[in-house]
Amino acid sequence: LSAFIAQYYLGKQVPAEILVSHAVEDQEVLELALGQQSGRKVHLRQSPRGERARWLKMAVHNAEVAMKSRLPSSSNARVRIEALQDALGMDEPPERMGCFDISHTAGERTVASCVVFNAEGPLKSDYRRFNIKGITPGDDYAAMAQALQRRYTRILAGEGSLPDILFIDGGKGQLSTAAEILADIGVYDVLLVGVAKGPERRAGMEQLFLLHRQQPLILDAHSPALHLIQHIRDEAHRFAITGHRQRRNKARTRSVLEDIPGIGQKRRQNLLKQFGGLQGLSRAGVEDIATVDGISSKLAEKIYQAFHGA
Repeated sequence: LSAFIAQYYLGKQVPAEILVSHAVEDQEVLELALGQQSGRKVHLRQSPRGERARWLKMAVHNAEVAMKSRLPSSSNARVRIEALQDALGMDEPPERMGCFDISHTAGERTVASCVVFNAEGPLKSDYRRFNIKGITPGDDYAAMAQALQRRYTRILAGEGSLPDILFIDGGKGQLSTAAEILADIGVYDVLLVGVAKGPERRAGMEQLFLLHRQQPLILDAHSPALHLIQHIRDEAHRFAITGHRQRRNKARTRSVLEDIPGIGQKRRQNLLKQFGGLQGLSRAGVEDIATVDGISSKLAEKIYQAFHGA
């Protein structure tokens, strides 16, 4: 846990308080290091009370659910596939499953992800990301429509295989949008399933929406079929948010450093490595910046001014 916290917050914004489920080795040293990075005191709390205790309990529960859904066993994988077949009323076990998800920050730098699973697990060679352009910021329906159209138009042209099941992260609205897009481009033999979080947005409370079914399908929290769906949905979310962060960070890096004359790729890498990212660089003084390999005092001044103004 100590090693994870140190690695996770390296180069990132550190909160003033971190809630932990177990005692942390070298807690004082870790708090001191994180405090030096953030410029303020940082506390690790093991036994919070009230609302914070509920947050911690929820985090532990979510971790347990996620772990159970990822148990690496071929027999377990077959059980999950067969359970999914039964839950969705399919004649044959699904051999190929896909899932789409959308990620953005306040509508900016929208990225759609598509992940693919077979009976053994993820097929990462078939994963795809799509940078979404030309839509109203924050319009997840338009983003989903664009990603589906681009993905399956290519597949119909021979660039891959259609899934037996396509999971859409969302409820009836997202499901209807997906059905319309697939019908428009001529895709009919795919079972569409919308995966929406329950009223409390908790893992294990998902609602499954199918076309021409009025009421959502709700599986038991311990159902192997639900665990498989959660695994696929969470992987799509991870893949989407990773792509969005990469796109966002690239844009932020470009907007600050690439506009400064004399800062090439190697110097950018040296700067970001020395200070652990843009946030660390933005807090550095001119003399500190000038210690980086390849950065003169004059160039250090330009970099400082780029962050703080003339």
